[in-house]
Amino acid sequence: WQVWTIYMVLAANLSEQQELKQACPSCDAAQICNCSSMGLDFIPPGLTAKITVLNLAHNRIKHIRSQDLQQAVNLRALLLHSNEISSIDEDSFQSLTKLELLDLSNNSLTHLSPVWFGRLLSLQHLHLQGNLYRDLGESSPFSSLRNLSSLQLGNPQFSVIRRGNFEGIELLNKLWIDGRNLNQYEQGSLKLIKKINHMIINLRNSNIFSEIVRDLLHSVTWLEVREIKLAVETKSLVQNSTAPFRMQKLTLKDAFCTDQSLSRILVLLKNITSLRQLEAIDCVLAGKGEWNMEEIARSGQSLVETISIINVTIQNFHLFADLYGIESQVNKLKRLTIASSKVFMVSCSLAKHFSSLLYLDFNDNLLVNNRLNETICEGAWPSLQTLNLSQNSLKSLHETAKCISRLPRLTNLDISQNNFGDIPDACAWPKTLKYLNLSSTQIPKVTACIPQTLEVLDVSANNLKEFGLQLPFLKELYLTKNQLKTLPGAAPIPNLVVMSVRRNKLNSFSKEEFEGAQVGAVHLSLMECHRSLVVSLICILVFLVILILVAVGYKYHAVWYLRMTWAWLQAKRKPKRAPPKDICYDAFVSYSENDSNWVENIMVRELEQACPPFRLCLHKRDFVPGKWIVDNIIDSIEKSHKTLFVLSEHFVQSEWCKYELDFSHFRLFDENNDAAILVLLEPIQSQTIPKRFCKLRKIMNTKTYLEWPLEEEQQQMFWENLKRALKS
Repeated sequence: WQVWTIYMVLAANLSEQQELKQACPSCDAAQICNCSSMGLDFIPPGLTAKITVLNLAHNRIKHIRSQDLQQAVNLRALLLHSNEISSIDEDSFQSLTKLELLDLSNNSLTHLSPVWFGRLLSLQHLHLQGNLYRDLGESSPFSSLRNLSSLQLGNPQFSVIRRGNFEGIELLNKLWIDGRNLNQYEQGSLKLIKKINHMIINLRNSNIFSEIVRDLLHSVTWLEVREIKLAVETKSLVQNSTAPFRMQKLTLKDAFCTDQSLSRILVLLKNITSLRQLEAIDCVLAGKGEWNMEEIARSGQSLVETISIINVTIQNFHLFADLYGIESQVNKLKRLTIASSKVFMVSCSLAKHFSSLLYLDFNDNLLVNNRLNETICEGAWPSLQTLNLSQNSLKSLHETAKCISRLPRLTNLDISQNNFGDIPDACAWPKTLKYLNLSSTQIPKVTACIPQTLEVLDVSANNLKEFGLQLPFLKELYLTKNQLKTLPGAAPIPNLVVMSVRRNKLNSFSKEEFEGAQVGAVHLSLMECHRSLVVSLICILVFLVILILVAVGYKYHAVWYLRMTWAWLQAKRKPKRAPPKDICYDAFVSYSENDSNWVENIMVRELEQACPPFRLCLHKRDFVPGKWIVDNIIDSIEKSHKTLFVLSEHFVQSEWCKYELDFSHFRLFDENNDAAILVLLEPIQSQTIPKRFCKLRKIMNTKTYLEWPLEEEQQQMFWENLKRALKS
């Protein structure tokens, strides 16, 4: 019956399907429907329940109508970004109860209606940024979105956030607000959200910045602020708040600050005792490093453990001070990254105070050898384990190694993308060094300068023609993009596990290159020797097991029991009875198609034209198109005062009626209520009733039922009894 139903739906909507196929060819017989960038100015008709992903981005759609998405009941992702949508009918998304992603970004919406999202109970990701609305209304548009995980909103016109705008949201993985022109923020608005893992906000108003930080101290883990122009803040960032706080990481991106504002923010951030990471990306500092060191020192020890400074522009970097006086603030720091920021030196006196630093990244800066001698002086960076000096201006590998040898605990070193050009015969390195990256350094050969303590060596992208070093502890060797004509010998690197030799000039292999255990001494498992045969046997075995299970299941109605168990579990989760206001029908009628003439032409006419008329629910007429048959049956029974079964030999043999009876069986008879009315259209032999409907057989033996009389003079009495039963 399901195949027949689908066939009828397809036949009825054939013209719409053809129109959909013409408008968007990729939608034909596919679950993922990609209609992006096709110049559409409307949502194409003919969308069906089989579609789970619908991409309508980058079109010219202006309006979403109620019926546009009505049949797409299994939609999981709906992408409508980069259109011209300015209006949405309030019930446009009503049938999309399974929707998990809705992207309406970069359109022309001037307001947000809570009704749009009222039925989107499965929604996890909502993108609303880049529209024209100036606020979120007086209340929360998101109050029904209990499963929301990420929310993106705001635009250049967005200017007001009110208390209550985020009511209903308790937990977000990511919140992104484009509030670059935000000028009004009601204190406490974001406090309603109990937990936010990562919040991004574009914000230029520094006064609002401090208010938002105060609201987020107990909820956000990682706060990322973009486009802020930091002012000299006077009020505390933790005003009227008590520890413990949740905020652990603060990122400033595309920010602008002066010496004075930066000094002040460093002082104020110390009050956020949970803060462990500071990050500055693509920022501009208009100053010379003349920070208020006295105030910074007086405010106490910083608890921050990780600082990342990436692509920061210091307008007068050649005049920048040596940060004398900041020493007391760095001795707890564990990880420091200053990349792509034109660093050319760190003073020796400052470097000695990084007593706890384990990781240092100076990638893509202006370090040269004579300045490196000052940066890594004797006693500097005493705990350092990992050092990245890649992509600088180092020229001498000998001098570089000499400086680095002063780091007694160093294990990982990256000096790749420095133009050494030559390699000495011997170098001094830390005795603890295990990882060395010398890729892209223009060295023409390898010598004893490479330390024997290494476990990982990368000399890719050089001019090497051979590799003959003895490295007894080496486990990984990377030789990609060189000029090698032969493989390295196996004996000098006995513990090697990984070797990469891609993009070389290998053309022959010698016996020595493959020295190892003799074939006779190697014992392989059956799986290793006959992998294909073992896999084939396993597949055949699995297939036979599945075949047996299917046969047994078919014989003993396993599928029926599974489907009924699932339906029973679903029904159990719903309320026992619908509230009176939700009752739409006097009776839901369950009957066989072979009895439709009597039901539809005799019974329906008699009952629906009575005074007062009865409201009957028939599957042909009243089931919701596109809705799953199980939900239709259960919903119809729940919304009906009674359930009327028209019993006959046809009813018992009908698959359709079996399903309706199954769900009624679980929903009605399991609750022991009196909502079932049995009408016997013709005599039924008890042995014809399937044994699995034991409760129905019992009820027919114990419960009074109405029999349809063939004599006309008795039929009037039958109708009166039936109407009386329906009213009871």
